[in-house]
Amino acid sequence: MKKGIHPENYRPVVFKDMSNGDMFLTKSTCRTNDTVEFEGETYPVVKIEISSTSHPFYTGKSKLVDTAGRVDRFMNRYGKLKK
Repeated sequence: MKKGIHPENYRPVVFKDMSNGDMFLTKSTCRTNDTVEFEGETYPVVKIEISSTSHPFYTGKSKLVDTAGRVDRFMNRYGKLKK
């Protein structure tokens, strides 16, 4: 590996899936000001919209997650172009 290109500040961070509340602990360099209590310890938390516990590919359930209205905007913009 090349020297000086990899970050040095890895630390334990909790990632929280906001769609189902699932949390997991891993090491990361992500910056965050929020903290959460996880397994009796306080860790920095990074909030994510979707993870392997809520993604349809991993769960086998067909569920549309549209938190920002992207599907509606797409249909309004391009839905009328059908022949």
